[in-house]
Formats: sequence, C-alpha cells, structure tokens
Amino acid sequence: MTCDSGASVYEFFAGGGLARLGLAPHWRVAFANDIDPTKAAAYRRAFPNAPLREGDIWDLQAHDLPGRAGLAWASFPCQDLSLAGARGGLEAPRSGAFWGFWRLIKQLKDAGRAPPILVLENVSGLLSSNAGADFAALGEALAELGYHFGAVEIDASWFVPQSRPRVFIVAALQRPPPGLIASERHMPFHSPAMARAVDRLAQTAAQKWVWWRLPAPPRRNIDLAALIETNPSACWNSAEKTDRLLAMMSNAQRARIDALQAQGASAVGALFKRVRVENGAKVQRAEARFDGLAGCMRTPTGGSSRQTLVVIEQGHVRTRLISAREGARLMGVPDDYPLPASQNAALQLIGDGVAVPVVRWLNENLLTPLARAEVERARQ
Repeated sequence: MTCDSGASVYEFFAGGGLARLGLAPHWRVAFANDIDPTKAAAYRRAFPNAPLREGDIWDLQAHDLPGRAGLAWASFPCQDLSLAGARGGLEAPRSGAFWGFWRLIKQLKDAGRAPPILVLENVSGLLSSNAGADFAALGEALAELGYHFGAVEIDASWFVPQSRPRVFIVAALQRPPPGLIASERHMPFHSPAMARAVDRLAQTAAQKWVWWRLPAPPRRNIDLAALIETNPSACWNSAEKTDRLLAMMSNAQRARIDALQAQGASAVGALFKRVRVENGAKVQRAEARFDGLAGCMRTPTGGSSRQTLVVIEQGHVRTRLISAREGARLMGVPDDYPLPASQNAALQLIGDGVAVPVVRWLNENLLTPLARAEVERARQ
C-alpha cells in the first residue's frame, strides 16, 4: 500500500486504515490503535510492520505514544449516535470511547506533547444526538484542553458514487490563520442542523468555535455503474428472488422499474430494504434509486440490510448483493487494498470506515494548511 511520509499522526479507532490512506503521503502514521481483532489484522495486512496497538483505548497511556504527533485522527464509534441506531449518546459504551481519546489527549497536553491538530469524524447524527447535548459536551471537552474548533459536513457523494454525509470536527491548539476562517457559516459545509448545534454550545466552548473556510467541493465524474464488477460469475439472484424483491416495492417504485424496462433502457440502481408505516401497520419495502449513487455503505449488522444492485438491460431485471470489493470502491479504496476474505468481515470494515477521497480533500484544503501555519509560527 501507499507509504506514508512527512509529519507524524496518531490514528485512533483506525479500523482498516482508510483514514491513513487519505492522509498519505503528507502524514506518517507514528501510532495506530483499534480494539477489533479482525480490523487490526486487516490493517496489518495492508500496512505491514505498522505501529499498531490492538486493544481498548482506555488501556492506553500517554507514555505508549511516541514523540509529539502533528495530528491526531479519531473516527470514534458511531453506533450510539447514528440516526439508524438507538443513539444512546456519548455516555453509551461504544461512542463513550471518545472520552478514552480525550483522556489521552489531556495526558499528552499535561506532558507538553498535545498534537496541535485534532480531527474527530462521525455521523451527522452527532449534531442532534441527545438533543444536541453530546455535541455540546464534546465542544466543552475540546475547549477545556484549549483547542479552537469547528466542524464541516462533507458528503462522500461529492467524490464517489455513494451518499455518505459525515461530520468532521477539526480542532487546533493555536488560533487558526484568518485565511482558514469564515465570518459565518456557509453551505454546503454548515447546515442548519450544525447552526442549531453551535447555538447550544456553552459560552466557554462558543468562544473557541470557528467557522472553517473551504473551497467549493469538486464535481463527481463517476457513477455507480462504473464501479460494479463485470465478472460473469458474479452471484446473481434467481429470477424468483428478484421477483420477490420487486413485489416488495411500493406502486410508485415498481412503476419506475416498469418504465425503464419498457424503454429498453440500461440502468444500474441500488436497493435497500426498509420498514415503512403504511395505514398504521409496519411494512417491509424494497426501495431502489437510479440517480447514479449507492446508498450509504453500512455494516452487515447496521440499521439497514445490505445493499442490492438492480441492473436493467434490454428489458430484463437482475439483482444481487453488492460485493465487498464494490463497497470498497464506493469508499475510494484502491483495488490493491487486501480486503478480509470473509464478505461480512470486509463489509464490516468498509461500513465502519471513512471515505478515502474525503480525507484526502480535507487534508489538502484544511489540515495541511493548518500544519504549515504551525510550522511558520514555530519559526518566528
């Protein structure tokens, strides 16, 4: 895989190292950590001899981390914050792991080794979890350590054909240079939901808040059809199973399929099974989109079932589950990345990951400029 170079970074909740892929080659991973053995094994396969410590972040101490990194990245668990889950909040066991990260940064600060830049990545539900109390608590925690912080919402669909909005909280120990700060929020990076979350910040945290300035996002030039595997041995569903999926569609959804068939058009769509309430009763529906995007990649045990591809060619409809390699492509992961052999393990890794092109773009437009400003400040 890509070799890292440049300034050092601590990578927490590292998963399979997708953040690392996006940060290379500007950053060199000096320390990585993840609690999941399967993901840790995948990380080591992708990055042999990686400085990876497998285990609970709560078991780490500052002396376990080498030197002083220029950046700490933490894609802390989202299950308790996801709009598709129970949303127990930061006090719940999994997303509560954030406080293990915060404890480490506090220890590093007390030792004079706090990273000058932090990045926290999570689902958009973080902005409203527990009526905004979780985001407010996170902001107060960063402010307590002396960090200036702001957040941006970035949808992976700007880069890859997958709808995947995420929140990236970027914090800096020193006051950021004026060129990286806007006077007010601006779309599409700062939604009304973020504005409401910022309004709920305590005064001490609000004083440390900044609106990050970013250039207009790029225009994606690839769609779902370009990423699917063309291997003729792909495991397509039987005609009977495809018919059962189509029968689960609403009248409007089925009419769209029928129209594409009648036109003889070629189309590739992505289908999820969802539970809808109709006439007071819960009904499982199959819903497909044909806008060139897949739905958000999720873990096999996530709030929605695995995505199904719907391919229409010359009036015929075929369906099959999306493969792990296709899921990896939707995350911007190169084909030479060694996925776990098990489809479920691979999809778990991918579904919990961060889109590589998003990390790369955020790094080029905000993280690296912040790091350069830090270097210039140190020279003065």
